[in-house]
Amino acid sequence: MATESAAQPGTLPTPVVDQAHAQNLRVTEIFFSLQGETSRIGLPTVFIRLTGCPLRCGYCDTAYAFHGGNSLSLATIMQKVATYQTRYVTVTGGEPLAQRPVFMLLRQLADAGYSVSLETSGALDVSAVDARVSKIVDLKTPGSGELARNLWSNLTHITTHDEIKFVLCDEADYDWACQQLHTHQLVARCPVLFSPVYGKLAPDTLASWILRDALPVRLQVQLHKILWGETPGR
Repeated sequence: MATESAAQPGTLPTPVVDQAHAQNLRVTEIFFSLQGETSRIGLPTVFIRLTGCPLRCGYCDTAYAFHGGNSLSLATIMQKVATYQTRYVTVTGGEPLAQRPVFMLLRQLADAGYSVSLETSGALDVSAVDARVSKIVDLKTPGSGELARNLWSNLTHITTHDEIKFVLCDEADYDWACQQLHTHQLVARCPVLFSPVYGKLAPDTLASWILRDALPVRLQVQLHKILWGETPGR
């Protein structure tokens, strides 16, 4: 078990890792940037991008994370995270839940006092994710090409500090997302994000649809792409 290290107010958390239970994860990159999405947008954040994904969404912007990467122990990952002066950590991919040791990493990050979010496709079971972690679950639309991969039972594990995201290619995706919004009463579960596919659906067009229909959702644009374009590791 990792030893919990309580951070004092105004101080940064100190990670403490049980070396005897260390496992390895294949990691594409660990980098420091501004959070470009979710309700944490704009916050300085350490990103841990794990390698590999069983999905192939047509609009994927991180295909470079499908293969390769480096095998790192959990202790090494925790040490790298600790070199950055921030309380916020996002574990992303690829699809991070495709690697089983990620559940231990998430728990160790939370034990260390970090505010942790997990970006997942929603195609894999989230029930074992540490309850302190904010799950950002991306429900796949028809336009993604991976509609059939949605694991709808995941909705039973969504709490108020999680978020559900729809990445929308066009108006057909928007109409489908609206249907899911009402069928599954998503707004009552957690914040819901509608995000246009970068370079395919204009943000102002999506904004006009949301206003027209008075949807209780948050329009999300990718801040990191506005700032730096499609540069990997930003």
